[in-house]
Amino acid sequence: MDLSERVLAGDRLALARLLTQVENDTPVGRAALDQIFPHTGRAHLVGVTGSPGSGKSSLVNRLAQLFRHPAEGEPPRKVAIIAVDPTSPFSGGALLGDRVRMRDLAGDPGVFIRSMAARGALGGLSRTTAAAVNVMDAAGFEVVLIETVGAGQSEVDIARLAHTTLVVEAPGMGDEIQAIKAGILEIADILVVNKADRPGVQNTERALRGMLEMGHPTRRGVAGKAQELWQPPVLCTVANSGQGIAEVAAAIARHADYLRRSGEWQRRELERLQNGLEMLVQQALLARWRSGVSDERLAGLVAQLSARQITPYAALDKLI
Repeated sequence: MDLSERVLAGDRLALARLLTQVENDTPVGRAALDQIFPHTGRAHLVGVTGSPGSGKSSLVNRLAQLFRHPAEGEPPRKVAIIAVDPTSPFSGGALLGDRVRMRDLAGDPGVFIRSMAARGALGGLSRTTAAAVNVMDAAGFEVVLIETVGAGQSEVDIARLAHTTLVVEAPGMGDEIQAIKAGILEIADILVVNKADRPGVQNTERALRGMLEMGHPTRRGVAGKAQELWQPPVLCTVANSGQGIAEVAAAIARHADYLRRSGEWQRRELERLQNGLEMLVQQALLARWRSGVSDERLAGLVAQLSARQITPYAALDKLI
């Protein structure tokens, strides 16, 4: 069997190897993505974003444990975790900090953890995160947890990829103000105030609830059309001890039900596919353009720009 067939058959080693091929954007990886694509579209994609130090990794760890060991009467679910780490300045790879915090999941055959380096991409995700998600989906994982870098104010890309987006805040960090500045609240389907055993949690929770009451534009719907609206809940957790994690998992389940019932799931899926296609088109067009422009010509135009002999738009006209 080839690599894609082994992944579809549940081979974990093949899965790890294919993810490496996909992350390096090799011809083997692209061919395998074409083969597995018809088997995608079944997993619930859950994004987890928020500022560094808010406890995203600990929250993801606890959620994965709960999905694997749910309440009595509920079946365990296969969970994949994609943790997008900052890029190492030495190796160019992921720093693997999230792996350290997720040691509790080691040895569980129903959990697969993959760290990916951001490699300079903005928005909190790697450029190949969407492709890696498709691989996990095709491999049969029912829930894919996607943890962003935690860069602060540029993490909205996760909302274009995930079905459900968790925004994690922590008391005493001023994150509620950052949330306003970044528009983070607009992408939140569930707001989690983690480290709720710290002083100031009531102030943080009150501030976030007040902001939500002032308006949540992406959830207001179209004027004049009666439709069910999702109001993002604000939940308090202490991920280190597991407090409040069951409530977060229940909210994720309720949101998935809302998405399917309202038709929002299909809309988000179409938007996700369109965004992915547009990104591929941009990369292909840029590569095609760059292949037709010599280094000398580009350097010459940059030199003219530096000398202020031409304007950027004039240089653009010469290059296109």
